[in-house]
Amino acid sequence: MKSSFITRNPSVLIFLALLALFTIAVTFMSEAFGAGLISTSFVKTLGKTLCLCLIAIAMDLVWGYCGILSLGHFAFFGLGGYMIGMWLMYARTEAIVISSLANAPIPPTAQEVTDAIGTQIFGVVGSSEFPAIWAFADSLFLQLVLVVLVPGALALVFGWLAFRSRVTGVYLSILTQAMTLALALYLFQNDSGLRGNNGLSGLQNLPGVTASQDTVSMWFLWGSALALGLGYLLAAWVVSGKFGSVIRGIRDDEARVRFLGYSVEGYKLFVFTLTAIIAAIAGALYYPQAGIINPAEVAPIASIYLAVWVAIGGRGRLYGAVIGAAFVSLISTWFTGGGAPDINLGFYKILWTDWWLVLLGLSFVTVTLLAPQGISGLFDRLAGFRSPRRHGAALGPDKGSLQEKEATE
Repeated sequence: MKSSFITRNPSVLIFLALLALFTIAVTFMSEAFGAGLISTSFVKTLGKTLCLCLIAIAMDLVWGYCGILSLGHFAFFGLGGYMIGMWLMYARTEAIVISSLANAPIPPTAQEVTDAIGTQIFGVVGSSEFPAIWAFADSLFLQLVLVVLVPGALALVFGWLAFRSRVTGVYLSILTQAMTLALALYLFQNDSGLRGNNGLSGLQNLPGVTASQDTVSMWFLWGSALALGLGYLLAAWVVSGKFGSVIRGIRDDEARVRFLGYSVEGYKLFVFTLTAIIAAIAGALYYPQAGIINPAEVAPIASIYLAVWVAIGGRGRLYGAVIGAAFVSLISTWFTGGGAPDINLGFYKILWTDWWLVLLGLSFVTVTLLAPQGISGLFDRLAGFRSPRRHGAALGPDKGSLQEKEATE
């Protein structure tokens, strides 16, 4: 009798249960729906952390399971934020413009309203006309579609060009980093259509919503938790069956998998595109909670940080990616937000806002040298999760197959 997906992957049920308990606990301790033990700003921090956990799952799927060290997945994360940010900024500005023109002696025409919106949005870069990429900014549905289509199309085209040329290893990593740098440099330009270095701001204000920020922050936390749960479930399903075995084989010995007749390029392209879409969805949920997005968010260094999070948490374990992203995000908030007390040595004062990145780098080196399986590997040891001991059992399904003792001789 074939076992169910959950039976074969009990960690998925455990993860979803813990995520649900966490969400319920935060809800009852929040200022909006609970006892007020958790501030609204910290609720937003937790919501953003859940989004970072989701992109970490995407990174672990493409790197930890498929062996593609992408240093450009934060570009897809940022693109998802820009796509939803365009609608948020347009709709909010439209409401402000209509309200200000409501008392005009002569009712404004539709073109005058559009011109006023364009001036409000693009006046900071010396323009008042909407670029072509803002053609669907007035439609929430179409911008949500673009959250998936734009990063997915970029990943599909880039991956097809790279994988069909059989670029692998460090060369592929450099190419993904170059793609990210090119995108960031383009977004920094004022004529990019996305306000250049100014980026998109005021994204925390939902158009047409009169609820307080306390309530809105909880809505986004619920949405982020739902997306993380579904993303974890999808990633676990992808890696659990035959597909998962193939991409692990590609990670371990790509030439052998190709020799067996599998379309290595097709598998890699699918994983690369799927994880880009997951990263974009995470970004679309993250930046409305952050309130602003600018080209610096797409810089290559952000994707390098992402790889560090996954390595610290434990590459090749979905829950390890979540642990790494959550751990680094919350610790970073504590160190850079003034939670960690500065240390005065007399001759020098250690300011953690300046030394946090050094500490993160040292943590990465320490984990790589002393615990290559990351934090999740340490948890596995404490929980007693080790490879099963065969004790002379057959190493194959057929009668007369090698025994463990024979195989080690």
